[in-house]
Amino acid sequence: HVQLVESGGGLAQPGGSLRLSCAASGFPFSRSYITLIRQAPGKELEWVSSIYAASGVTKYADSVKGRFTISRDNAKNTLYLQMDSLKPEDTAMYYCTYQTYQGQGTQVTVS
Repeated sequence: HVQLVESGGGLAQPGGSLRLSCAASGFPFSRSYITLIRQAPGKELEWVSSIYAASGVTKYADSVKGRFTISRDNAKNTLYLQMDSLKPEDTAMYYCTYQTYQGQGTQVTVS
């Protein structure tokens, strides 16, 4: 069955960095389109970034473009989100998604 397990969240200062990981299993990761979304307290879900694992083609929301970098390691079935120049407004629960599946999330707090 499909599993998506996020890790790497935590507390960072404004201007700092964090690296999120999403370990995937149960589907053909290297041929899949994986998306990261986030939800801040009291706000709607927001799309952050996506990657097509086969080609490495990436997309970013304007709010994170130039600060976040999504990548993948197909040998490890793992997706990464390098988050630099963090802002308080990046505070949210971050989720890895594939089709209708979603991980349990990892909390990022910038303060």
